[in-house]
Formats: sequence, C-alpha cells, structure tokens
Amino acid sequence: MAEDRTDEAATVPPPRTSIPSGDNFVWADVSPLLQAACQDLQEGELIHGDNFNLFAAMSALEIMDPKMDSGIACTYYSLEEAIQNGAAPVPISADKATNIRCTIDIMDHLLACEATWHKGHSLAQTVYSCIYLLHLERTSSYALLHSYCKVIRATCKAVLSVVSDSRTHEEEDLFTMAYGLPLGGDGDEKCLSMLNAVEETISRQLRACKASSSKRRVSEDVEPLQNNPDLEEGYCKALLCRLRFRKHFYHLLVSMKRPQGRGLELARKHIDSCTSEIDNIRKSSEFLRASAHEISEQNIDNTTASGCQPIGFDASLNCRLSAPTPPRAIKIFCWEKALEYFMKLLQDLDIICSYSLDPSLEAALLFVVKFQKSQPDLVSRAHLQLLLVQDGKLYGRDPMFSMITRAAGLPEVTKNHDIQKNEFMVQLGQLVINLLKILCTNAAWQRRKLGKMLQDWRVTYVQLELAFKKEFGEVSNISNNENVCFKIYQHIIAWVEEQTYWIAFRFLILGFELELYSAHDYCMVYWYIYVVLIKLAEKKHLRMAMSSGAAKKKAKKKRDSLKDTGMDYQIPAAVLFLQSQIYLAEGLSMMYAALRNERRIIPPQSPFNTEHEIFIQQFELLQKACLPDHVSYVTFKESTVHANFSTLVMYDYFKEAQRIAKEVKSSFANDPDKMAELRRIEQVAEHNSIALNVICRVGALDPSLKISFTFCHHPFFATAIVKRS
Repeated sequence: MAEDRTDEAATVPPPRTSIPSGDNFVWADVSPLLQAACQDLQEGELIHGDNFNLFAAMSALEIMDPKMDSGIACTYYSLEEAIQNGAAPVPISADKATNIRCTIDIMDHLLACEATWHKGHSLAQTVYSCIYLLHLERTSSYALLHSYCKVIRATCKAVLSVVSDSRTHEEEDLFTMAYGLPLGGDGDEKCLSMLNAVEETISRQLRACKASSSKRRVSEDVEPLQNNPDLEEGYCKALLCRLRFRKHFYHLLVSMKRPQGRGLELARKHIDSCTSEIDNIRKSSEFLRASAHEISEQNIDNTTASGCQPIGFDASLNCRLSAPTPPRAIKIFCWEKALEYFMKLLQDLDIICSYSLDPSLEAALLFVVKFQKSQPDLVSRAHLQLLLVQDGKLYGRDPMFSMITRAAGLPEVTKNHDIQKNEFMVQLGQLVINLLKILCTNAAWQRRKLGKMLQDWRVTYVQLELAFKKEFGEVSNISNNENVCFKIYQHIIAWVEEQTYWIAFRFLILGFELELYSAHDYCMVYWYIYVVLIKLAEKKHLRMAMSSGAAKKKAKKKRDSLKDTGMDYQIPAAVLFLQSQIYLAEGLSMMYAALRNERRIIPPQSPFNTEHEIFIQQFELLQKACLPDHVSYVTFKESTVHANFSTLVMYDYFKEAQRIAKEVKSSFANDPDKMAELRRIEQVAEHNSIALNVICRVGALDPSLKISFTFCHHPFFATAIVKRS
C-alpha cells in the first residue's frame, strides 16, 4: 500500500526489498490494519475514506466473486490443445448407447449454461464453454449434435439481439459481451431445416421400435440409435423432446420479434409446445438415470438429467476473452433449476403475448407495472420493451403524440394537430418513450432512473406552461376554449403534471420492494407518500373534470379539499380509489409519529446521520424536482410533531380508508386488479383501526404492550400488530 510521505521522520516499516520505493512514496505493511478491520467490520460494511468512496468500491475487485475476480486456473491453454487431448471427441464414443447418452448430457448441460447466461453471467463462461460450439465444423459428420449446436448458436444470437436492441443489457454488463466468439456461421439460417431432418429420422426410428415391440414389421429400413432394443424407445423419446423444445423455442423468439405484435398469436402456440416438451424432458430423467449404470444416486447439483458429467466443456478455454480478468469457473445452474428458469421465462413471455395491445397509454403503463410484480428476468423484459416501443411509436403503430392526446382526454381529431411539431411536444413524446423503457428495467435500475427523470418531467411541465402563457396570455377568457390549440395545451399540461406525480409515487413505493427504508424511516416515508398522493388525486380529478367539460377555474386546491368532500359521488371512482390510499398513508404516518412522540419508538442516535439528513437522502430527487412545491423537512416536522393517539382515535384515518374502499368497489367490478388492491386496503385499514383502539384503551405507555409492524396484507402499507407480553 503506497502512502504519501508528508513527514520524513515518520516511523514506517522498512520497505520490502522486492518492491522499490519511489521518491514520494514508501511501502508499508497493512496486514495489521486489514486484520483489525476484519474483526470489527460486519459483512457488507465499508470503510469510507476521503479518497475512496462508494463508487470506487463498486468498481473495485471483489475477491472470489466470479464476475469480478475470475481466477487464473486453466486446464487447456488453447482450443487446439483441448481437441488434441481428446476433450471433445467426435464421435463421442464407439459404443452407440454411450454416444447417445453423452449427446443428451451435452444437450442438458447446454440448457443449464443457457439459463445461467440469461441470469447475467458471461456467454464465454457459460454456453460457449462448449468446445463443440467453439469448433462447430468438427461435428458436421454427426448430424444430431451438429444440428443441435447450430440451433443453440442461432438462439443465442437472437436473444443477444433482443437484449441489445432494448438496451436493458446495462443491468448486466456481461450479458451482451460477445468476446469475438463464433456467434454466427454459414448455413445458420438453415438450422431449423437441419434440425427437422434429424427429428424426422428419430421419429421414424421411434415408430420402428414401437412397431417391432408389437410384433409388426415396418417397411422402412431404419438403423437403430443403439444396439439395446429395450432402451431404444426411451432414448428416442428423450432426444425428440429436447430437439422439439429447441425448435419451438427458436420459433418463439423469431415470432415475438415480428413488428407491431403480429407474431404474438403464433408465439403463444410455440410457448404451449415448449411447455409440453419441458414436461417430457423432465419425465425422461428417470429413464436416463436408470440407463447410466455408473451413477448410484442423483446429486442435486447435477447439470444433466442422467446425473453424468457432460463431455466437451471447459470454461477456462476462453480465459483471454474475459478481459480485464481471466474467467474463474462459475457455478452453472443445476438441471432442475434450469428447467424451472425456462418454465418461468415461458410463463412471462406468455403474459406478454396475451396482452391485447390496448391503444391506451395508461393501460400500457399499468400493464408493465403489473407485469413487473412477477419479477420477470432480463430476456422477457427485453421482449416487452421491444413490443411497447418500436420506431418511436407505441407497438410500432401509434404515434406518441396521439397516445398523449388520448391519455389527456382530448378528442380524436386533435391527434394530427400541427402542435405535435412543437419542440416541447416532441420532447414530451421522448419522455414517454423513456418512461416505458425504464418501467421495463429491474426494480433497482427502475427506481434510480425514475428518480432522475422526475426533473425532466418537471422541466417539460414548466416549459409547456410558459409556452401556453406566451401563446394565450396569463388569463384566458371563455372564447379561448373554442381554440383547439388552447385545449391541447390545457389538457396536456394537466396530464403531464398528473403523470409526474404518478412517477413520484412509483419511485416511493419501489423503495419498499427494494427494502431501502428502515423501520425508523416509515414515518417520513408514509408522510411523503401522503403528500404526493394528495397532489396526484388533485391533478387526476382536475384532468378528468376537464375531459368531461367541467374544468375548474382554479387548478390548485387546498391540501385537504378532497377529504373534505367525503363521499361525494360526483368525484370519479379513480380519484376515490386514490383517496382511500391517502387516508391509509396519512394514518400510518400519524401512527408512527404518535409512537415516536410517546417514546414507543426511539429513533437510533446515529453519529453519522441526523433525521434531517436521512430525509434529504431519501427524498433528494423529489426535492430537486420540487415535488410537491414548498414541501420540506420543516413541513414534515410541523405535520407530525404534535401527533398523539387521543387525536388519532377522534379522527380515525383507517376507518375512513376502509369505508371508501368498500363503497368504491362497485365501480371496479370489472377490474380484478383494482378489486384486489381495494381488498388489501380494507384489510390493512381494518387491522390498523383495531390496533389503534387497543393501544388507546390499554395506554401507549404500558410497558407490557408490544407493538410491531408487518407487510402481510399489503406490499407497502404496513399492518400494526399489538400484543400483551
């Protein structure tokens, strides 16, 4: 470790003779420092120095992490050396039965490698650890393995193309790095015809062995796969299901990439076929294990159905491709886990294919949010993004301006207005495209990018508002309402502001999914959700009122104006739905504040962060975007400093949330997602109302009263649990 020599008289250990000291540096032994740090630091903690921040730590080498510290172990130093040493023989074995079984093992291990690659490891260390793929021409005399490897190569290229085009590969830097590997070759476009020919040959053999077993003769002269007639049918079935899965999976990828969603219906048929073939692959494992006589028991880490180690794989061959560090042998998915991964992938792709391509921007946004709840992986999210955004249009057919005007409640005739060429309108269209793409990323990337784009939405809103005032003046009279351009500006500005608060709400609730909030942060988090929801409900109500021709003269209302109206049925159901969430968030915020004020929850006395600093850290991106205006830590403290249980019981926010949720259900009878959310809100509100009454009846200061919170009924609204010890 080099340290700056600022004091010539400083006592330092003598420099190592093998490392020369420079004029301005000396070398010191840091072993005692590292030993002391290891004893004091817990896993995941970081020493923070003035010249070594978190970003530098993320860029540092993490010892023993296969993605960062790849090791130096090598079995062979070149592909030619591996082939000369018989690492990937062709044919695999002189014995036909062994040859077939080993081929099936190679297929299974390649499937496990492919699943491991999809989960973020490098192509060089997974799929292309197969020597047969690295030198595909050698297998040309063995049609079965040759055709299978060709389809594998074409499939990898198709997946790589989808993820690269969607640019979601930023989540996993290693995914799209090809390292100069042979991803394409002559004749790859004919890979399916080769596979079909091999499949037909094996199908004929399966028919032949079935006919022979039933004492019937077949006129076809078919050579058996191997010499044991008792094993022939099992091997034929095991090969066919693997070949057919590979064929249908490739067809699926090609169909999903067809423009404007034209291939989705066909893709669903291939998904059904893939699912069926995976079931057959799983069923074949019992036969394959029984046929592998040398295997006494099935290891859960096996990457093949038979439990045998596959022939022809060596990840160390590509060590020079994985710059800046050579590849350490990574842990490939076990065979069962690989099958589970592909089943999950097929389910996610089926959800995408079953989407009706609703020509509504709001429907598209809600579909993506709902889809993300199943925690889809990178490949399915990449396909979703390419479906949603093609050539700068929704589904490749609907211009963004027409989608925005429809979402803003404008009539159909305005979708082709010349105002779409306005600089700010073009910018808004790009923001919507970016929003759709961001919603397709994983939760961590999504939250970070949503937080950053809030300022862009806020700036666009201000620019549109200034352009509107410049065009029509500060005060608009009734005659202006007859101006189409005036209406477009007015509606879109209201929609942009509503959408900005929707993004802010999404940003806040993603913090629960990512577990970014500690229990002591919940008071401020629920308070911020409350103030954001208030503004979101106001903007939605205003926009819907404008769309119905009942625009309000004043866009800004008092904070509690929505709650003061109670169950006024002139308020749209969508706004009442938000109102139930508003009461729930405010109730939780005040409940946490009351527990803190009455010393039932004592904030940790951290030497590093005050409560004010934590507030800034959690909501800095919202504060920079001024969402909402004039909201700060001081506002939060003023709102919660006097909270107590006696006041909470007098005005039970939870009862109000429960009442609204029950009464608004009838409006969402045809929307199962909204109905499910209202039921969750009811459950949380009911339990919290009961807990609140128990606390007040027993007394919040009673030491025997144990109060805790759980997310058993809702993913981000907590449920209070009160027990007597």
